[in-house]
Amino acid sequence: MNIYVDFDDCLCETALEFTRIAARLFGRNVPYEEVRFFNLQKSFDLNEEEYQQLMEEGHRDKILLGYEETPNASKVLNELMDAGHEVSIITGRPDMTYEVSRRWLDEHELQRAKLYFLNKYGRDTFYQTGSYNLELEDFYKMHFDYAVEDSPLAFQYLDHFPELKVMVFDRPWNQECELKDNYYRCSDWNYIRKQIRNND
Repeated sequence: MNIYVDFDDCLCETALEFTRIAARLFGRNVPYEEVRFFNLQKSFDLNEEEYQQLMEEGHRDKILLGYEETPNASKVLNELMDAGHEVSIITGRPDMTYEVSRRWLDEHELQRAKLYFLNKYGRDTFYQTGSYNLELEDFYKMHFDYAVEDSPLAFQYLDHFPELKVMVFDRPWNQECELKDNYYRCSDWNYIRKQIRNND
């Protein structure tokens, strides 16, 4: 089977790190559990300049490499790859972060996982320059049996795959989403592993 996996907040605890950055830079002390919007500018009540500063800080190499792994992510993905499944990490990060993102994966024993960049969020900082970048039309030609995703904004792209089973990684900002029949809320990677193995 082919498995799509989002990077931030599925493989690593990105939003948790952003709560720390927002507190350090702007004194915005928003507990992780109260990050109710995927839009961090709204979650932290930032103006445009502050938001840009937040994003720049959060995408610095040193910060990205320090993101904590989501518990059991690499363990479960390696077990799935050992069983013959193909894993593609498809992220909405700006593509200037390719090298450091690839390094993070390698340092967390995910050398076999493919890494692609897809402009999921229409960010101006995204540039279509690398062979690892996907245009939407190329993405839609790919085949996936499962997807692991946390962002409600990305669900629109996954809806192009009618047979896809979407594992929605449970996060504060997707609690109010109405999920379709092929979407399954998942509490952790052990649950995801169980769901995929049950359909092997």
